[in-house]
Amino acid sequence: MTLMEVIGSVLIIAGSFFGVVGAIGLLRFPDFYTRIHAAGVTDSLCAILVLGGLMFLSSSWLIAVKLLMVLFFLLFTTPTASYALARSALKEGFNPPVKSPGREG
Repeated sequence: MTLMEVIGSVLIIAGSFFGVVGAIGLLRFPDFYTRIHAAGVTDSLCAILVLGGLMFLSSSWLIAVKLLMVLFFLLFTTPTASYALARSALKEGFNPPVKSPGREG
């Protein structure tokens, strides 16, 4: 195994780990806004790591450039989609739960 293959494999495994953590966050977090945050952040990190790993494993520079273009597209669309979902939910009156300071429960 070459160094490029090791780096690519480690990045893909790390990206897969963050994808699973984001999926667990979607299941475990209590409300819509924290779930959307978990999905948006981990999805971006997952895409960076997996596509970066695939760039290291690609056989030609043309494939790596295409993967880089996909990565830039995802880095712009994922946060924008998360923001649009949260904003439309807020506009429709779906307010985030807020606890009063100093009160438990």
